[in-house]
Amino acid sequence: MAATPSDQSLSPEVTEALLLTLRRKEQNWVAWGKACQQLEKAGLSQQRIFEETGFEPIQQNQVIVAAQVYSSLESGHASPDVLERFAKSGSDSLYELRILAQSDRVAAATLLVEKGLDSEAAREVAKALKEFSRLSRKPPEFAAPPDDAVAYFYWKLARQQDDLQARSRLIAQALRFAKSETARQQVERLLTDFSVSRRRPTPRLPYYRMESANDQPRIIPVVGKLPLQTTDLEAVPLVAEEGTFKLVKFAGTGAWSALPGWQVVLAAADPVLILANVYDLPDASQEETEEVLVLIDRAQRTWDENSFFVVDQEGQLQLDWFEEAPDRSLLGKVMLILRPKKVLDDDFNKELWQLDE
Repeated sequence: MAATPSDQSLSPEVTEALLLTLRRKEQNWVAWGKACQQLEKAGLSQQRIFEETGFEPIQQNQVIVAAQVYSSLESGHASPDVLERFAKSGSDSLYELRILAQSDRVAAATLLVEKGLDSEAAREVAKALKEFSRLSRKPPEFAAPPDDAVAYFYWKLARQQDDLQARSRLIAQALRFAKSETARQQVERLLTDFSVSRRRPTPRLPYYRMESANDQPRIIPVVGKLPLQTTDLEAVPLVAEEGTFKLVKFAGTGAWSALPGWQVVLAAADPVLILANVYDLPDASQEETEEVLVLIDRAQRTWDENSFFVVDQEGQLQLDWFEEAPDRSLLGKVMLILRPKKVLDDDFNKELWQLDE
């Protein structure tokens, strides 16, 4: 659930000190990420932070997430050399490691430093380790991760490539990372074996966007069924809609959001909603900062190759796709990902009549 102003209040003095740190770019990027996160939890919007400091929303997202990854490297006992390297620069590289479990983050960050890899290579290393961790049966030839895991990633891509020039580049990348002798031998076989292994394409994420003003959600509390006492009416708390999707919070931690009555929504037997940003989703671009609602049907836990599922990743929920049936429990199927309607003038939709000139 996104933070609200009540989650973590800051005094005006602390708020101004954090804004000043960002405005002057004092300390390092890790401190900037922590400052941005504190300000957001205190209720400052990304636009407000941008206006006060010059940090664009994309930059805020990157340093916040990367600072969290850096903290996980510290708690994961990464070497001083690795921590020192990334404390100076490299938020773009650490941002790419967000999809990994903590143990894999330390291994990946160490590999990035050892081989002097940039953020583009970091993205592929993270993807390689993520895919390797999904395998229910690890290939015995690639037995020295993280190096061999990345080699396996490029080896697999090379086998799927029928263009000889592209295939050669991928083989070279695989040889660059292959650490064990068995991994190197497995890769070198591709130099004489030109057979192509086709890969099943990844399914598309089920994005929807609200297009009609009538689809805009609004929640109204239900007092009960007549006859009712006056006290019943008085007991209903004030409804305050929050955020893009008009979430409503009552006493406690509960919140509700309305979805249109589409067939995919009605078909869910045990639906729950997760509020997320697009950049938190599998293979999403960090340039996308849009907030979305993810509808999960907890009743659908049987794997199929054309769907994304939510799984447990070291105590945290994670959305993922599995090319083969995984050896872990599925917690629910992704039914849809709802983008908000693009509204230029919210007050326009409240007018009773709108006539063309």
